[in-house]
Amino acid sequence: MASTSRACDWLSGARVGLSGRPGGGRCAGGGAWAGGRRPCGAAGGMAEAAEAAEPGNLAGVRHILLVLSGKGGVGKSTISTELALALRHAGKKVGILDVDLCGPSIPRMLRAQGRAVHQCDSGWVPVFVDQEQSISLMSVGFLLESPDEAVVWRGPKKNALIKQFVSDVAWGQLDYLVVDTPPGTSDEHMAAVEALRPYGPLGALVVTTPQAVSVGDVRRELTFCRKTGLQVVGIVENMSGFVCPHCTECTNIFSQGGGAELARLAGVPFLARPLPSPFAGSVPLDPELTRSLEEGRDFIRDFPQSPAFPALSSIAQKVLSEAPARLS
Repeated sequence: MASTSRACDWLSGARVGLSGRPGGGRCAGGGAWAGGRRPCGAAGGMAEAAEAAEPGNLAGVRHILLVLSGKGGVGKSTISTELALALRHAGKKVGILDVDLCGPSIPRMLRAQGRAVHQCDSGWVPVFVDQEQSISLMSVGFLLESPDEAVVWRGPKKNALIKQFVSDVAWGQLDYLVVDTPPGTSDEHMAAVEALRPYGPLGALVVTTPQAVSVGDVRRELTFCRKTGLQVVGIVENMSGFVCPHCTECTNIFSQGGGAELARLAGVPFLARPLPSPFAGSVPLDPELTRSLEEGRDFIRDFPQSPAFPALSSIAQKVLSEAPARLS
């Protein structure tokens, strides 16, 4: 059985291999290992799941949600991270699949950078970010020798790694698998959709910022969702104003209302509907949110008084209510 690794060699066109780095860990079924022997699911969890479900390692995942945007820099990774944390606090088990191969930022946002990927009988074991193993994560960031290393790959190599992430990661039982994607509607998106489609209906959470340029790009992402058969669970408007920490006045730095208008025109839900507070609907710019992501802190737990907290909580609650109906 293979051990662990932090690098993947694709120069020969072979499948990603894990080799060379001994170490201990814990598999998704709860069974611990030591040294070179890694029985996956010594307590029976992963082994039973693999035997009971023919579809493979995603058989225990109830809902799959892709976080998309036609525009870069709108905060997809931020929304993916905070959605996972909010769902965890709602009692759900969540996995995050980071397919942004050229910009894998989720490990840092969850303070998981530097962790090693292990193997068990069912495949690669995702990295658990908490002791309760309620959030698991797989990212190419765990496979690089250095955080400064660039992934300089053409489409076929990217597609193959994404397909291997889908087929070979032993996720175990999850309520939600959140897929963080790069900007656009290109190779990585098609590879992820094609690889995930056999495991059930796929949902899309589309992120935009308020200004017209961003909304125009995101409109094309909605076209991509229609063409590929993704069920749009809703639109999120991020960076929607800045709330002064002293007077609580909200300044609309990037315009306002673009996400809500796009949702209305497209006939899809706007997940952060305006609340009685003028800034609590869409997710505002918030230095505390930025700081928590840079430090890998749990924003949902540590900053309940933040102006961004009601919006992020509202998004999670709407995902909990919308996803089961739309993805059943």
